[in-house]
Amino acid sequence: MIKAKVKADNRICQGDVIQDVDCIETVIEIEGIIEVSKITFPLVIVLTQDCDLEQDHLLRFEQKDTQDKRLISVLVAPLYNAEHVFAGEHLSELGINSQLIKKGKTPGNFLMTNQNPRCHYVEFPKQVNIVPSVIDFKHYFSVHVSYLQELKKGNFICTVSELYREDISQRFASFLSRIGLPNE
Repeated sequence: MIKAKVKADNRICQGDVIQDVDCIETVIEIEGIIEVSKITFPLVIVLTQDCDLEQDHLLRFEQKDTQDKRLISVLVAPLYNAEHVFAGEHLSELGINSQLIKKGKTPGNFLMTNQNPRCHYVEFPKQVNIVPSVIDFKHYFSVHVSYLQELKKGNFICTVSELYREDISQRFASFLSRIGLPNE
């Protein structure tokens, strides 16, 4: 069980859980008509380092000669309902079939004890109305800072406490830094 607080900071913070976040898939212009395809994720968690988010926030409200620490976008990852992940259904609305993970067997136990490097299993405290969830590090995406800041005002759920968000961040960095070897 992770620790989380339900009071929002004014700025975007690492570990923020925000609902109904859009991921833009494509933008196409045909004969002057712009068509936007997007996926709306019910829940995402902010992965960008908090020091970068804090510096960006300060620079947006201060006049400085240089603003090279401002961010363009923020990394987030969807939070999937764990039961849907175990059933292999968490991506079904996108037309993607996923592997069934048996809960009482090794793959399910590995996932629930965070021994699967691709995923991070989280259970929230009772005051946070979120079912047990899974972060799939392969599905991270970026969203514009201003969009997420505005969305946070009405769609903030909670912030994962510092120790737990650092654990998630460390595991995300480890997953991204893996070395892919060719199948032989």
